[in-house]
Order: sequence, then structure tokens, then C-alpha cells
Amino acid sequence: MSRAFVKEDSDAPEEPRKRQPSGRPNYVTPGGRIWLNGKVAELAARRSALLAEKRADEPRALRLSQTELDLAYYEAQLKGSILVDNRGLAASDVRFGAIVSVKEEDGTAREFYIVGEDEADADAGRLNWASPLAGALLGAAPGKKVIVPRKSGDLRLEVIAVRYPKD
Repeated sequence: MSRAFVKEDSDAPEEPRKRQPSGRPNYVTPGGRIWLNGKVAELAARRSALLAEKRADEPRALRLSQTELDLAYYEAQLKGSILVDNRGLAASDVRFGAIVSVKEEDGTAREFYIVGEDEADADAGRLNWASPLAGALLGAAPGKKVIVPRKSGDLRLEVIAVRYPKD
């Protein structure tokens, strides 16, 4: 049997990977700023714990290297973050920090929260403000229909409601 497609070292740790900033402004919600502060603190604590370990094996060195790369990334993201606090805004159009209720063509209702890139979590409905979907929603008001081009076919949505969280 050929071993061409079998990974030889399945237990070998991966090389550390450096995160690259997008190059766009790093807008954050108040919650995003809190999250970034927590992430930096978590990574700094992890780095300290790894430095305190007595053993000096390759997996520890790789974890330490990855932690330091991640810490540098999140420290830079926090330092360069631009707080956009639209909590309680009385606007009816979609802006950064908005929670947008939409209806798909089939009647399915969905809700999206427009947030910063580090806060984004598509599965939780938290959209990076620079994503194509968020871009289509930005500026829209209730009743507006938007189209998001996709390879699998356009996504057509109607904005039902726009609100801004108070906290």
C-alpha cells in the first residue's frame, strides 16, 4: 500500500503561526474592548505559566512560541483598537454595533450583531463589520431589501428591525 497520503508524524506539534492583522481599522464595541483586554491577560498568564515550567521539551517550546505570537497580535490589536460606542443609539439605520433582524426569502428570521473583526463569530451571528454580509447591511433601514452575492447564489434579505444594545 502506498504511504503517499499518510501523515508520518501524526503526533508532531504544528509550527507556530503568526496571525496577520487585516490592515483595516480595528473598530471594537465596548464588549469587544473588554474581550481584547481579557484575551491579553489570559495569554500573558499562559506565557508566564509556560516560562515557569521546569521541563524544556519541544511541545512546551512550541506552545510558548505560539502563545507569544498570539500575545503580540492581541496586544497590537488592543493598542490599535478604535472604540465605537453606539450603545443606546436611536438611529434606525444599520451602523457598527447594531443588532439587525432580517428575514430571508423563505421567511426564516435571523439576527446579526455588527462587531469588530476579533469579536466576530459567524455561528453566533456576530458579523465582522468588513464582511460582505455586514457590508450589505450597513446603512440599511427596516423595510430595505439587500442582496449579498455568493458563489452558491445570491442571498436576499429584508431588514426587519435595527436596534442598538443599551449595555
